[in-house]
Amino acid sequence: MSDQIKFIVDSLNKEPFRKNYNLITFDSLEPMQLLQVLSDVLAEIDPKQLVDLREEMPEQTAKRMLSLLGILKYKPSGNATDMSTFRQGLVIGSKPVIYPVLHWLLQRTNELKKRAYLARFLIKLEVPSEFLQDETVADTNKQDISAMEEEKDQLIKRVEHLKKRVETAQNYQWMLKIARQLRVEKEREEYLAQQKQEQKNQLFYAVQRLQRVQNQLKSMRQAAADAKPEIETGFLHVGQAALKLPTSGLMKRLEEEIKFNLYMVTEKFPKELENKKKELHFLQKVVSEPAMGHSDLLELESKINEINTEINQLIEKKMMRNEPIEGKLSLYRQQASIISRKKEAKAEELQEAKEKLASLEREASLKRNQTREFDGTEVLKGDEFKRYVSKLRSKSTVFKKKHQIIAELKAEFGLLQRTEELLKQRHENIQQQLQTMEEKKGISGYSYTQEELERVSALKSEVDEMKGRTLDDMSEMVKKLNSLVSEKKSALASVIKELRQLRQKCQELTQECDEKKSQYDSCAAGLESNRSKLEQEVRRLREECLQEESRYHYTNCMIKNLEVQLRRATDEMKAYISSDQQEKRKAIREQYTKNIAEQENLGKKLREKQKVVRESHGPNMKQAKMWRDLQQLMECKKQCFLKQQSQTSIGQVIQEGGEDRLIL
Repeated sequence: MSDQIKFIVDSLNKEPFRKNYNLITFDSLEPMQLLQVLSDVLAEIDPKQLVDLREEMPEQTAKRMLSLLGILKYKPSGNATDMSTFRQGLVIGSKPVIYPVLHWLLQRTNELKKRAYLARFLIKLEVPSEFLQDETVADTNKQDISAMEEEKDQLIKRVEHLKKRVETAQNYQWMLKIARQLRVEKEREEYLAQQKQEQKNQLFYAVQRLQRVQNQLKSMRQAAADAKPEIETGFLHVGQAALKLPTSGLMKRLEEEIKFNLYMVTEKFPKELENKKKELHFLQKVVSEPAMGHSDLLELESKINEINTEINQLIEKKMMRNEPIEGKLSLYRQQASIISRKKEAKAEELQEAKEKLASLEREASLKRNQTREFDGTEVLKGDEFKRYVSKLRSKSTVFKKKHQIIAELKAEFGLLQRTEELLKQRHENIQQQLQTMEEKKGISGYSYTQEELERVSALKSEVDEMKGRTLDDMSEMVKKLNSLVSEKKSALASVIKELRQLRQKCQELTQECDEKKSQYDSCAAGLESNRSKLEQEVRRLREECLQEESRYHYTNCMIKNLEVQLRRATDEMKAYISSDQQEKRKAIREQYTKNIAEQENLGKKLREKQKVVRESHGPNMKQAKMWRDLQQLMECKKQCFLKQQSQTSIGQVIQEGGEDRLIL
């Protein structure tokens, strides 16, 4: 049962439910809340089941859930009496009934989604009688019924045809019996496979639990082995002398933990306990009071609004008085309350961080052990791992950049190499043509000297142009800079005057802003404290309202159940008292008395049969012994006869051999 609950809690904490339960909170759910969880799971399978149970009658809830479970082919274990207890347990939200249903649904959610989707197209719709008065609807319904009846007749004929074919075969009854046994064994095989899967899941969870415990033990041992005290120095005062003693990092950590635990024990937990006691006292007081109606709630809400308005008016009057001493004290009180709230919040964050750190350390130790088992290398820790990761990242980025540059350079080099080859070929062809032409004209070497002269002249002209261009650019730049400086000075003169005035105004405004800010902070702190109190009170009242609603619905369910039981009891009394024999026979008491009489007659017959068997037991045993002795005697005679027959055959063979020797 505990493994079943654990599987349900794990499945509900995952997507798409996200319930955030643990074993204790889930087991402490009230029947109405447990039924709501079952309704949410059914709504995940069939979206039409998304209903708030507080807005639905218990009979409708039971009917809706039972119809869907029937479509999904859920079979509760047991006979007809257990079926009635199953229905009753489903109505009242019994845990032994709902836990197996949740376990069965969460094991095969995807399969059941498909079945629920197909059921909409395969289940016959019940048409209300008022719609059947329409001729088209009635004709369509009749056609549907006639088509179903035809299909039913065809199936009956097919079954009869198959029966006739099978009845002509030999050993018909024996084969039918074997088929029944095969079906039973297949169902048993499915049940055993399901049990095997459940045991595998339990084994898997047990192995995971064992691994977690082993990893935790390893990490604790490693922590104990690696706990090298980081030696620091501290002073221990004994009398007038001061002894210099070593204190370790472990001691500092222990001191911090002791301080934290002292704060939790001396400040936080007592406050929480006091608040819980106050809440309990208030709840007991509320429970002891009579039930409140809607008018009482409206009256209380009006009183709460009046008191809130009075509180706000008093706060405004107090702020308008501007009493310096009281204002300072209130400011200090508000700061102290804010600091205490921050301290509590930080303590809770520290507790959560410790739990998260412990879980992360367990995961890290598990990953470390897995990597050590995988490749046998030691895992880097802390700063070393960070440095190693940063180094790897920088190297990978540099490698990617270099690789990209190399690929680009290779592609460009290939293109340039190809263009160079083409240009060389063209240049060689042109040079050959030019040389042949120079040789024909009788001026060989003219093109080379002409190229040299053009190159030198081009270089000289470029140098002259650069000298002239640089001088002109420098002169123009100096002129532009001078004009820009003069323009900026003239434009900034008026702006500087305005800036001086604005600076004075800014100083005055900052002083006024600081004063307003201090007033705002004090007012905001008071309003924040009031708002937090009001939010807590509203939350508490909402929770009380929800609890009262759930209690109201639960009492309604119990009343309905008691009415059903009372109706059954009255029907039984009417049937038992009535003079009509047929009605009297329908009574459960009469049926039970009839069954008791039948069982007593059957017991008498069985006792008589037992008596006959006891009386004939001795003679029957003697007769069986005589039959066994007779079988043994006949077996002996058979052996003697076989032995005598074998001896006579051997004698004949010996006699025939002697006669042959005499003839020779």
